Amino acid sequence: MKKRIIVLGALFAILSFTKTNAQILSDKTMGALSKGVAGFTFSDADAAALAKQSIAELDANNPVAGPKDGYSIRLNRLFGKHSTTDGITLNYKVYLVRDINAFACADGSVRVFAGLMDVMDDNQLLAVIGHEIGHVANHDTRDAIKAAYKKEALLDAVSSQSGTIETLTKSQLGQLGSAMIDSKHSRKQESEADDFSYDFMKKNGYDVNAVESAFKILQNLSEGAEASFMTKMMSSHPDSGKRADTAKKRATKDGLYHAYEQQKIVNTVPVTATKKVTATTKKTSTAKKK
Repeated sequence: MKKRIIVLGALFAILSFTKTNAQILSDKTMGALSKGVAGFTFSDADAAALAKQSIAELDANNPVAGPKDGYSIRLNRLFGKHSTTDGITLNYKVYLVRDINAFACADGSVRVFAGLMDVMDDNQLLAVIGHEIGHVANHDTRDAIKAAYKKEALLDAVSSQSGTIETLTKSQLGQLGSAMIDSKHSRKQESEADDFSYDFMKKNGYDVNAVESAFKILQNLSEGAEASFMTKMMSSHPDSGKRADTAKKRATKDGLYHAYEQQKIVNTVPVTATKKVTATTKKTSTAKKK
């Protein structure tokens, strides 16, 4: 397994902005951006196109679990039935790295790290990924891209001489990538995604108490050996303990609360039972000669 990589917020931009083709956005949009216009139009389609290019670059530069890998089999078993949200087609893949993380993009791409699947059971995993899907459904991923483009365009407004796409250099695109990493989801957006996760669990008949349990796992990790990494990863999120308490209160109010017990975690390829074939010898009898 490769060394740790860190994905925070809209991190899908890290590897791709220096190579992404700027033509994926319209001339009108990019012209407004390069001039530093405050109220430019940035549609869901623009965000999805940018995300699609970016996630393809990330997939090419990270160890992706194949379709027959145990991690992929488990993820597809859990989320194969959840292929769309608000008209957006979702696609799921596992990165074979030990980080405890997951993220979603505006085009519906959801990427889950093997490290997360190693510490959370099916219901807990459903809760966490439900949260990430919430960011897509709530347009948070679109808004993050828009904020980064707006910020970088304003910073470079003085040097821009024309409103054409060609004025955006690779260096500028790299700066936009850095700005994207800095523009994490707000605490309000994170709380709304938590609500989406709880509703997702309840609507689909899953155990809503796994939401509280998942946050408790993150809280415990932030206090243990992974404290330094988890503190950095969760810096833009509300306190995990408080989020766990909020989920518990909702479950109690709904009359659904009970102490959650973590189930067995299986990330290996299921063993297929095969029937044992035994060879039989046909007995033949010979008549005695008189």
